Amino acid sequence: MADTPVTDERVGLITIARAWTRIGCTGFGGPPAHIALLRRLCVADRKWLTAEEFEQGIAVCNLLPGPASTQLAILCSWKLRGTLGALVGGVCFIVPGLVAILALSVLFLAGHPPLWVRGAAAGAGAAVPAVAVHAAASLLPASWSRIAGDRAAQRRWLVYFVAGVVASALLGPFLVLVLLACGVAEAAARRAWRPPAGGLGVLWPLGVVPAGVASVAAAGGLGALTWVALRVGALSYGGGFVIIPLMQHDAVHTYHWMTGVQFLDAVALGQMTPGPVVQTIAVVGYAAAGVGGGLLAALVAFAPSFGFVLLAAPRLERLRASSAVNGFLGGAGPAALGAIAGSGISLTRALAHGWQFGVTAAALVWLLGLRRGVVVALVGAGVLGVVAVLVGAPV
Repeated sequence: MADTPVTDERVGLITIARAWTRIGCTGFGGPPAHIALLRRLCVADRKWLTAEEFEQGIAVCNLLPGPASTQLAILCSWKLRGTLGALVGGVCFIVPGLVAILALSVLFLAGHPPLWVRGAAAGAGAAVPAVAVHAAASLLPASWSRIAGDRAAQRRWLVYFVAGVVASALLGPFLVLVLLACGVAEAAARRAWRPPAGGLGVLWPLGVVPAGVASVAAAGGLGALTWVALRVGALSYGGGFVIIPLMQHDAVHTYHWMTGVQFLDAVALGQMTPGPVVQTIAVVGYAAAGVGGGLLAALVAFAPSFGFVLLAAPRLERLRASSAVNGFLGGAGPAALGAIAGSGISLTRALAHGWQFGVTAAALVWLLGLRRGVVVALVGAGVLGVVAVLVGAPV
């Protein structure tokens, strides 16, 4: 990829706004759907980017922490119109899902929602552990195939994966430390200690911000919400589900913004609306401080994605070629997959009623056995929840 945005035609900001808003409105199904829609727009239909450029964009966005499909949307619009295009495209991609999830938060987290709403929430929430396991299972083959034939690397991969599972299920806020430790361990095993010149160094300003915000997090309130949202946006290696255990621990146990059942509802809403899983933080923000809290949490959580892309875009190809970066991700990646799988354990523990475990099992069969879609699974689970409460099941 070039150091500056290159395209054969100057794409208007209004065109970018319309196209990226359309993707933001129709991008149900998570990152695979977002990537497919972006590829169809930028490569197949408009031919703004070549297939090679687009594939390189996917690769380098997967090197960065944060929601990869959101960063890809930002990067593609940066390629068309530079910084201003990246800002317009990224915002238009994010806002439709954010509006939808905040509107649903008002309904699902109301003080006294109707019985059918509580049933739908309990049913959809019961499917969330299955969705987490499905997310991990869908990513495992590609990760394992990268070390095919290397017995030593495979043994280390299994250690990192198990470490991620255990950390996700048991360690809560210390999960990030385990991910970092696995990354450093693999970089050391590959003797890839030195970061690339001009590569990771460009991201150092983003490391200063968390240190400053952490100093006010202990006081609770908006400072704590800002700190939680920043970690969600800046540390979600391997996809949004990696950060679910950390969000759950902070929102439910540390700051008591919501109950465990409400958190399951939040994750379900994040899956049923267009946009990345990271948008779940908006529901947490709403529970903590109303609509303003939801908007603040979303702003803070997505800011690192813009920062990473805009600061690193001219150097992304060098970053991708770095042995240090690839070594780190060789350890952090399997640990992140383990964390996603392990989040299914902690999410299952939040279920409150026996009938919900039946819904979880049905969702597992639907997703892993029949290999059907996540959105349909969540909607179907919500319908089962409504039926369950109407016939007298507890909620």
